[in-house]
This record gives sequence, C-alpha cells and structure tokens, in this order.
Amino acid sequence: MVDIRKLFEYNETVRHRYFEKLSKLSWEELDKNREASFHSLKNIFVHTLGAIDYWIDFLKKESLRSRMRYDEYLTIKDVKDYMKHVEKRTRDYLSTVTTKGLNNKFTVTDENGKTFRVTAEDILIHVFEEEVHHRGELIALLWQMNIEPPPMGWKGL
Repeated sequence: MVDIRKLFEYNETVRHRYFEKLSKLSWEELDKNREASFHSLKNIFVHTLGAIDYWIDFLKKESLRSRMRYDEYLTIKDVKDYMKHVEKRTRDYLSTVTTKGLNNKFTVTDENGKTFRVTAEDILIHVFEEEVHHRGELIALLWQMNIEPPPMGWKGL
C-alpha cells in the first residue's frame, strides 16, 4: 500500500520543476489565455494550489485558504508565495495526521448535489489526482509552445 505522504512528496517535487519551467516564461506568456480549463498556464497552476488549499481547509475545519482571484496574482513571486503557503499547510497536516485520522469520515457533496461519505485519505487521493490531471494539461500547453516539459518520473526524485 502506498503511503499518501509519498504521493504528496512526489507531487511537490514535480510541482517545483514545473514552477521553475513556468517561471522562465515571460509574464505575458504565462498569463496568456490559451483556451484551456482555467485559461492560462498561471491560472491552471494556481488552480491546483487552490484545490489543495481548499481541501486542507476542509480536512482541518479551518478557513485559512487564500481567497485571491486569478487576476490578483500579478507576478511570479505572488504565485511562488502562494505555493509556499499551500505546501507548508499540506506538510503540517500530513506530518500530524495519523492512520486513524486518515480513516475519519466526511460528508461531501458532488457537482450534481449528491452527498456521500468519504475518508480523509479518499480526499487526499482526489487532491493528488487533481494536480496530476492539470499537470497533463500544462504538458499539452507547453508542447503547443514547443517547450519541453520537465521530467516527472519517480526515478531521480
């Protein structure tokens, strides 16, 4: 069985590679509407952070997530600062949650209004998958720009 913490460590390592690649682009290229899910490379990247931030709030019953809108991120430093905020919250949560805590049940509502019970671990797996899903989108957009995406494999992490 894979430890959920290892999946989050993997995503953080790869996220940093993508951040470095994206930070080499001009702000205009990063913020350009590319008709993707959240329009720009910046917004897709920020969305993945926002999803993590949202679910950490949910799991911890807090309200500490950023409420900034996409258009309020005006520099790559703004994005990096948010990434650091989210990663710290995530590491803090994962370092304290127990196996029993991963089995805690929560009621969630899907996009169709249906409610169901899931464990904290289910939520974390969803968060992991959400980032991987949007990373694929970033890959496709980078390829369209003739930019080679960073490596993502486990090897060398």
